[in-house]
Amino acid sequence: MAGYSPLSEAAERNKLPILEVIRDHFPEHGSILEIGSGTGQHAAFFARQMPGIFWQASDLACNHAWIRQALAQAGCINTGDPFELDVGIDEHWNLVNMPPGKYDGAFTANTAHIMPWNRVVDMFEGVSRVLAPLRKFLIYGPFNQNGEYTSASNASFDRYLKSQNPEQGIRDDQEVLRLAESCSMDFQESIDMPANNRILIFSKVPEVHGP
Repeated sequence: MAGYSPLSEAAERNKLPILEVIRDHFPEHGSILEIGSGTGQHAAFFARQMPGIFWQASDLACNHAWIRQALAQAGCINTGDPFELDVGIDEHWNLVNMPPGKYDGAFTANTAHIMPWNRVVDMFEGVSRVLAPLRKFLIYGPFNQNGEYTSASNASFDRYLKSQNPEQGIRDDQEVLRLAESCSMDFQESIDMPANNRILIFSKVPEVHGP
């Protein structure tokens, strides 16, 4: 519908707390890749607040109109046209990764519990390819801790997700940490966020070259 924007109330609530974290972990200058930009609210807000950063939004093609609308309304000049990125399509990662290892950071919010687990694996493998050494990947959302729900609301949310699609669900932090390690990313820290969410922070391990 013309003029309609699928405003995410959650994105509006969490954008300020997330900004405080990403400012501490992303450089003041460089390129940041956002995976699953959705409505474009995060991309527009973070780009406006971090003028030295080039914020690259990405998502499935069906969401690009909303992202472009949000960026245009915010008057952002440090963003590009959104990339088409289905994390399970290798060719999309090849196009995103031009030149190789170009990004000084990567960010995603509320995607890991929506994607099937094999797509979460694809996302980590892709981020490992496009992230420059020692740069960070920040992933925001609800996570279980050592196999346990961190709140009753998260347990209820997980049941709802699985009722919609059995492949969805809140991921366990230890499983995500093992996945990151297999993709040459070191776990840095977990930061508690409002509404029983967390940000897990990983750093790309530099390649070790022989003598």
